[in-house]
Amino acid sequence: MARIFSGMAPSGFPTLGNYLGANRNWVKLQSQGDCLYCIVDQHAITNWQDPATLRENTRVMAALLIAMGIETDKHILFHQSAVPAHARLAWLFNCVARVGWLNRMTQFKDKAGKNREAVSTGLYVYPNLMAADIHAYHATLVPVGDDQRQHLELANDIAEKFNHDYGVNFFPRIEAMIPPEAARIMSLRDATKKMSKSDPTDASRINLNDDADTIAQKIRRAKTDSEPLPDTAEGLAGRPEAANLVGIYAALAERPLADVLTEFAGHGFSTFKERLAELLIAHITPINARAQQLLAEPGHIESILRNGAARATALADPIVDEAERIVGFLGR
Repeated sequence: MARIFSGMAPSGFPTLGNYLGANRNWVKLQSQGDCLYCIVDQHAITNWQDPATLRENTRVMAALLIAMGIETDKHILFHQSAVPAHARLAWLFNCVARVGWLNRMTQFKDKAGKNREAVSTGLYVYPNLMAADIHAYHATLVPVGDDQRQHLELANDIAEKFNHDYGVNFFPRIEAMIPPEAARIMSLRDATKKMSKSDPTDASRINLNDDADTIAQKIRRAKTDSEPLPDTAEGLAGRPEAANLVGIYAALAERPLADVLTEFAGHGFSTFKERLAELLIAHITPINARAQQLLAEPGHIESILRNGAARATALADPIVDEAERIVGFLGR
């Protein structure tokens, strides 16, 4: 079976965008291969984190993933820092990747903004660690959101250069698995921007720990236009807020966009928003309730993560040991 790897940073409760763009797909993929799902706490500290908050956010992320349906008895859920192979391979990849490649990474440019000279070097080499996360397991399939496509292309470039430089065929190519629907869920307040945990305006997103009243309120206040819903996708052109809300509905209901538009064609947004809120509440509140039950037993969550880290280490260490032997290290 294929080996599938993906990761998410522990920065509090994920948003609906994280869920539809990646996490829900993680659950579905469990029937298609051997899955490793990583809480990437080393990536998280590329920006300063309060230590106590980081530890709690790691538990929160684990609880949510289990609540969504990750089967930790059959697949591996772990936190990145507990598997030293990630950092070991990342250093090799720091020495393989070229500065010019990293300079082209659009996410670094977006996150650094005008403070490029003041951000951490960790943020700059973040893509090399992401490549190591995947290649440490010889994973070949990586479910991610569309915004990570460029990083996966870089991971393949690094693997290809490593193989070429050392005359080996050691690291395989990886393939991005990007869901065709809802790959990018946009802000409820500005549909030209991605829905994000880091947006200072909480009303811009649906969080997976929002209660039913909060979800309904956010959807009622979501930015829209004054036109009724069209009967075809072409009618959404130039209407980003309308397209975003209809796309969310279609993704949650797992229905074609055309079917949703046929159902609501000619209706105003008051009716549509009410139905969308009901659908969101039906999906999100059970996940939140289960996550809260798990968070009441932090020792149980940490036990699951430790077990996952031990299983991940057993897979990664032989691969990284061999990579280090290939570059000429004496070994341990």
